[in-house]
Amino acid sequence: MALPPADGLVLLYLGGAGLIRGASAVALKAGMAPFVVGMTVAAFATSSPELVISLESALTGRDGVAVGNVVGSNIANIGLVLGIAALLHPIRIEAQVIRRDIPWLLVVTLFVVWRFHDGLLSRFEGLLLACGLVLMVVFQIRGSRLEGPELDQQFGEHLSRRVPPAGRNWLLITLSTVSLAGGGWAFLEGAVTLAEGLGISPAVIALTAVAVGTSLPELATSIIASLRGEGDICVGNIIGSNFFNLLAILGLTAVISPLASDGVSPDVMYMMIGFTSLLIPFMWSGLRVGRREGAVLLACYAGYILWLANGAPSG
Repeated sequence: MALPPADGLVLLYLGGAGLIRGASAVALKAGMAPFVVGMTVAAFATSSPELVISLESALTGRDGVAVGNVVGSNIANIGLVLGIAALLHPIRIEAQVIRRDIPWLLVVTLFVVWRFHDGLLSRFEGLLLACGLVLMVVFQIRGSRLEGPELDQQFGEHLSRRVPPAGRNWLLITLSTVSLAGGGWAFLEGAVTLAEGLGISPAVIALTAVAVGTSLPELATSIIASLRGEGDICVGNIIGSNFFNLLAILGLTAVISPLASDGVSPDVMYMMIGFTSLLIPFMWSGLRVGRREGAVLLACYAGYILWLANGAPSG
């Protein structure tokens, strides 16, 4: 018997949260610097629901859901997650490497949209994106050496509060992976059934409901970090997750099976560029994202949802 989509969403959230704790603990125990773990391993683990949904969608011939999930998640991470976090507590950015990441995230976003100009992301283009992920991790490791020990301590304290005892790490990772697989399948089937019942494109559901559902780990992590005044962790998680969505999820999925932007129009992808571009003036203006900026981000996200609801052009 198939699980209801709500149960699938719960399994996705629990699996993503568990993977964050388990993978971060293993990486820290292996000797990785806390800053690198927070910007790569933990940020990537929060995107594990997107990875599961996109892979399962591509393997079942639902390319529009796979692409829409990534595009919608990147928009939700900036407009919804960062907007809510900034409203709860103004976010100040201290780490130079995080500020340097923002223009590069825009470059990667532009590259992905450009490569979808013909409506298809090929295996070779997916391989290029996956290689970009390796370069990004190397860049983070090198960049961590430029940051002070205070930042490493901040990331270390944040991660240590969220990891279980060492002996349970691999068990937690295994159980979380199973939870993600089962939850992803149930949530995907429920989303497609919902789209068919409402008579709308599955890609639109992926851009909205699926994207928000798979962004719950990012939302939880960012809210906690924001309330604790840990702006670098909050923003680092969002930027790292968006990088992972573009480079790893689209890249690996396209290597396995070329991705068609079925139902995801160029206009929607331009929206992703627009939301990513908002990060630059917001974070370089006083190096903070205050409540006013958070309200602007949420208003933009609400406008995006209304635009989709009123029949945004499909691809």
